[in-house]
Amino acid sequence: MATGEEVLLERDGRVGRIVLNRPKALNALTHGMVLTVAAALDAWEHDASVATVVITGAGERGLCAGGDIVAIHRAATGGDPLAAEEFWREEYRLNARIARYPKPYVAVMDGIVMGGGVGVSAHGSVRIVTERTRIAMPETGIGFVPDVGGSYLLGLAPGELGTHLALTAGSVGAGDALLCGLADHFVPADRLPALLADLARLPVHEALERHVTEPPAAPLAGERGWIDACYAADTVPQVLARLLASDHPAAKEAAERIAAHSPTAVTVALAALRRARTLGPLEAVLDQEFRTSCAALATPDLAEGIRAQVIDKDRTPHWSPAALAAVTEQEVERHFAPLGERELGLSPTTPLERW
Repeated sequence: MATGEEVLLERDGRVGRIVLNRPKALNALTHGMVLTVAAALDAWEHDASVATVVITGAGERGLCAGGDIVAIHRAATGGDPLAAEEFWREEYRLNARIARYPKPYVAVMDGIVMGGGVGVSAHGSVRIVTERTRIAMPETGIGFVPDVGGSYLLGLAPGELGTHLALTAGSVGAGDALLCGLADHFVPADRLPALLADLARLPVHEALERHVTEPPAAPLAGERGWIDACYAADTVPQVLARLLASDHPAAKEAAERIAAHSPTAVTVALAALRRARTLGPLEAVLDQEFRTSCAALATPDLAEGIRAQVIDKDRTPHWSPAALAAVTEQEVERHFAPLGERELGLSPTTPLERW
């Protein structure tokens, strides 16, 4: 492996290993990284000596903090918007590729896994979390809408847990990740080196049997009552009203978080999740997400959210419009409008089956 590369590719026994290698940027995905991972999957699919693919992140902080949103900010503030569109086009195609990869795809979701990091891990066939795992789809906090198949995954979560996570941009640990269907197995972090060594020489199930242990509790399991009741409302203002009327302290905290996010983003996110539940296969949802992402690029909130949270870090975004009541139905529908020749155009196929 060449240590200076943004993606390290290694053959280790039965395994083809992918290491996201931008530790100083918490392994945030660039366009080139997406293309490199896709090419490796293409090559290893037809390599009989590769039985399993494993993806991990370099450094101690996490697998991947998401896409390179600084590059997205440049595209949204006078740069080339087509560059952002092409990044999303290749990224979403990779998400779909991972979901249907014909060999076991083992994602080690240790540490921080957010946004695009979820896209390259939670669609895999074997998803491992540790006590250090923190998974989030934080898009509404930067004026964006859950993408990379996030609205598909959150739409499948039990009850309204996915809606709660999408609108609050909240993060979950290992127990809740398993509860929400974002992960499959819990392995203590100190056993990961041994697991990786065993994967290199054993079938996946045999390696997992040696290291998977009982996961920690899932705090959200005890919150289902107020979450399901509040988030079942038809609109974001109605959701907020129910949260504020709840006698559960966490409900009021959720309302405060949602109210601080982009009114346009949370409104579109709720609509996207509801529509995702009826679209069927992942590919159809990714097609929808491509439309909402391209539409968000033309709004002031995406650039402003990235500025406030990542560039200037003043944490005081000025949303436009600033109130939920000012988000029109026409603006919401614009996010779902067909793109003509610019469509992502993934072909919907059969429902996914877990490996």
